[in-house]
Amino acid sequence: MNADQALIFGAGIVGGALRVGAPFLFVSLGECLTEKSGRINLGLEGVLVLSAMSAFGASWLSGSPWIGVLAAAAAGALLAALHGVLCSLPRVNDVATGIALMLLGMGLAFYLGKPLIQPQAPQLPAIALGNWSSSSAVRSALQVNALVPIGLVIAVAMGWAFANTRAGLLVRMAGDSAHAARALGYSVSGIRIAATAAGGMIAGLGGASLTLFYPGSWNEGVSSGQGLIAVALVIFARWSPLRCVGAALLFGGAGAIGPALQSIGIGWGYHLFNIVPYVLTLLILVITCRPGGVIAGSPGELSSRS
Repeated sequence: MNADQALIFGAGIVGGALRVGAPFLFVSLGECLTEKSGRINLGLEGVLVLSAMSAFGASWLSGSPWIGVLAAAAAGALLAALHGVLCSLPRVNDVATGIALMLLGMGLAFYLGKPLIQPQAPQLPAIALGNWSSSSAVRSALQVNALVPIGLVIAVAMGWAFANTRAGLLVRMAGDSAHAARALGYSVSGIRIAATAAGGMIAGLGGASLTLFYPGSWNEGVSSGQGLIAVALVIFARWSPLRCVGAALLFGGAGAIGPALQSIGIGWGYHLFNIVPYVLTLLILVITCRPGGVIAGSPGELSSRS
């Protein structure tokens, strides 16, 4: 590998980490907010797929990708709010409800999205980070989704809010000790419904990044399980919004290895490298999720259920 190939490969990994990692970033931030309140939402895969379809459809119908982004956020918030309301009922299990709503979200997306498979919707603008280079391959690799800076701002704002605001304290209290929150007169169910809906809205932005930037089209396999991987990402990030950024970039970079190698003419093992994010997910779960152990940083209410 010569110097030019090394530069192109490096740019491909960095650009791919930002491009492929965008959905991971938003979904992991959404799940982080949900789990901080003491609730698990395994339905985020359905949220991601339904939001992706909603974004594409709204962008196609309106001619504006930003209308599509708003539609994705609204769809994600609605499906997640349904999860929150159902889980607030007596004797309703978070995990079982999340799986049911994952299937509901995916089913709705596949049914309503059939007319959207062929059309091409207006796409989100790209932020050019590679204009410093004379190489067209480098400039192409460093085209970044315009939603990525929004995701970074959300991560910083969430981290600050958890530590410095009353709303953040209430979310953490509901997640760490529901009895303490009730003793102070707060509605734990109300806090968790709000946090779950807000988490779904953030995750919906990940769906918009899938169909309105990369890969930039709607099809039934657009998410590839990224909503489920987000749960492992949150565990890996120790329920920290800022660490979720690093985890998303790590998984995005892992997913970009195959395309980066192909960009410098190495096609061997291309499909093999596509499984790297899933292998990472398994490793994280094996290393961190030990029976009888409590993971550092986990909300107390989640730990008490394990």
